Amino acid sequence: MQSKVGYSSSIDVKAAVEEATRGISDPIGLIIMTDHARLADISTLLKRKYPKAQSIGVSGINYYGTQSSDRNLIIAAITGEAVLHAGVIRNLSTCPAADLINLKESMRIVNGSSENTVLIEYCTNDEERLTTTLQMAVGESGIHVVGGTEFGYPADATPAVTVNGILYPDACAYMLIKNTNGGVHVYSEVIYGPMEGHAAHNVTRANLKDKEVMELDHQPIANVYSREMNIPVEKVIDSTLEHPFGRMVGDQVFIASQKELKSGGSLTFFKRLNVNDAVRILQLKDFASINKETCAEILSETSSPSLMISVNCIYRYLLFTGNGYYPTLLQNMAAIGPHIGNIGGGEQVDNQHVNQTMVVAVFE
Repeated sequence: MQSKVGYSSSIDVKAAVEEATRGISDPIGLIIMTDHARLADISTLLKRKYPKAQSIGVSGINYYGTQSSDRNLIIAAITGEAVLHAGVIRNLSTCPAADLINLKESMRIVNGSSENTVLIEYCTNDEERLTTTLQMAVGESGIHVVGGTEFGYPADATPAVTVNGILYPDACAYMLIKNTNGGVHVYSEVIYGPMEGHAAHNVTRANLKDKEVMELDHQPIANVYSREMNIPVEKVIDSTLEHPFGRMVGDQVFIASQKELKSGGSLTFFKRLNVNDAVRILQLKDFASINKETCAEILSETSSPSLMISVNCIYRYLLFTGNGYYPTLLQNMAAIGPHIGNIGGGEQVDNQHVNQTMVVAVFE
């Protein structure tokens, strides 16, 4: 796949677009990352400048190479050796399945396989409903999904993504991309593991609508956590960066981050947990070594990537900016090849919505 990444730190919309698109001619696809306030205007300008290009856009903190900011513009232009199609899944909070026809049409146009195609998506809310909907279209094909939940918009703003220059709230913007000159590989970096000597628990009472868990093993979940970690109940949320919960499926861990302590000792999460889910309290592992392993694995399969697109959870961002590792993470990834990404409020990989994870799509 052929691609070119453009970047601008200019605040002016027109100047930013002009700078970031220098050297980009006749793209077939654009992935746009900028701040919430300018996303709509920038997406519209880019559609006018490149009317034949398919595009999707997301806002929030983003990064290209070793640069990261919440007030810049990144444009990943796909310029050749690819077949792609962008679309929207609307009404995530009510009935996203009504737009399945859009994704099925994209699947028909791209005609890809699990080896050479990936679905890149950015959503605003209701991630579990979205992942279920996406799998209805791509599940049998084995095509991987890599995406994230928009994060970093003002408290009084409505989150929205863009598709082909149009702003959509309560929606998912997706781009199905087939690499016609190589493969696509997907990675998920988890830097947590189950705490040794701590048993698994079963969710016995939950409110799925609000992503709230009231009880583990018929006891208030915050009390269970407090007792196991030997901390006051009031500190349960403060421990999320180092000790989140994890849903266990065999040997796999799908992280669920604590969000808010509620009355009666219940907790809300950034990931939905269901009754009968097996969960464990996790501990932070040697993240620097794990990232080196991720980079080595990428290089072992793709020695010279044409483009890497990732999503890093906001909690990873807070952890790594707090301990000073964030620049090293970006340097490690940039050393492999062109790397862009954004900070999400959650991550999607294949049929799962997860937290505190980095998901990466690597194009040969």
